[in-house]
Amino acid sequence: MIVTTSENVAGHRITKTLGLVRGNTIRARHVGRDIKAMGRNIVGGEISEYTKLLAEAREQALDRMLEEANGLGANAIVTTRFATSMVTSGGAELLAFGTAVIVEPE
Repeated sequence: MIVTTSENVAGHRITKTLGLVRGNTIRARHVGRDIKAMGRNIVGGEISEYTKLLAEAREQALDRMLEEANGLGANAIVTTRFATSMVTSGGAELLAFGTAVIVEPE
């Protein structure tokens, strides 16, 4: 499946628009990761524990979006976007969304 942030797929034309598809996940922080992150906050630098957590959440949201698009019969998703929001003091939602389409080579 082709996934792109643009409105078009190079070398292809959209023959049918199937609609909005999305995938989301809500992740909570882990106490062990928080302890390590607090140390990084003191000395500075990347908080790799949170970077890994968000990367995993992004992949899961993408997988769920792709699953929904496959169910509609799409072979591409255009205008893909990500959004995050805080759900609780210790948890955040990561949402992936885009437009499921059918494309064919020009």
